[in-house]
Amino acid sequence: MSEYNFRTDLADERNELYKKANKIEDKIDGVEAIEEKINNNIKLTRVKILDEKGEQALGKRMGTYITIDLKNMKYMGNDEIQSASEVLSKELKAMISEHIKPEEEILVVGLGNIYVTPDALGPKVINEIDITRHLLKYVPQYLDKNTRPVSAISPGVLGTTGIETAEILKGIVENVKPKLMIVIDSLASRSMERISSTIQLADTGIVPGAGVDNARKELTIDTLGIPVIAIGIPTVVETAVVVNDCLDVFIEKLQEEAKSNEYLNKLKEEDNYEEIKEALIPKDFNFIVTPKEIDDLIENMKDVVARGINLSL
Repeated sequence: MSEYNFRTDLADERNELYKKANKIEDKIDGVEAIEEKINNNIKLTRVKILDEKGEQALGKRMGTYITIDLKNMKYMGNDEIQSASEVLSKELKAMISEHIKPEEEILVVGLGNIYVTPDALGPKVINEIDITRHLLKYVPQYLDKNTRPVSAISPGVLGTTGIETAEILKGIVENVKPKLMIVIDSLASRSMERISSTIQLADTGIVPGAGVDNARKELTIDTLGIPVIAIGIPTVVETAVVVNDCLDVFIEKLQEEAKSNEYLNKLKEEDNYEEIKEALIPKDFNFIVTPKEIDDLIENMKDVVARGINLSL
């Protein structure tokens, strides 16, 4: 895997960061990236890591990563939420169909801590999922014959349970025997604009906490024995990211008045994240940051993800 310190869970961000760091104008060997504009508010990016070269470059497993970027998430009404959930549903349904049959059972897992707002997305989504496994067992006469068995769980976090999430889920898989798992989790990003306005779908599973240097045991087909589709939404960034983004904005302002200044032009072209981080860490100032509107953003994203999953299942 790559030695570059991306500090982001998003594959398309890693793709752009790697190209910038290595001054690559064209595509990265072993990586395919395609952008698609859905409408004025929704953009979709597909990143496919094709081989070991791609894995080495981006530090991600071989597979498909779909990023859905949403504009004006803070001001989304019901119509915009429904539109976004339909886009998510379409992509998720196609991804599921590549791995299992329409009637086979799915387990939906909400990772995170319900008591910590930026980390509460997974548990909140679980409360909105249409559960059918028990109904098919006890009152099948009231359900459509094509109803898929769906179960769900929010396993909590290691700090409150004392049990690794991977251990909990392995036990559930062995007893319940679902054919596929959908995992929802909060992610870290390298851009303030991405906070609660981006959804990443991946058919490669997930390493919880990897984006904030708190990696737990991976949840993948290798560890659980079934395909794992991850749905992740960035809810936090590091202080270094905030400073770096603000520095870019400041430099752009200065460049408007001093376009010939070679130093500023060079500074703007570079990614200053590592230098800023090195300055902040000794003073313990490299906090993990989330916006003040995070409560509303999480509620909107919870609705988008839950509706998208329910529509796809």
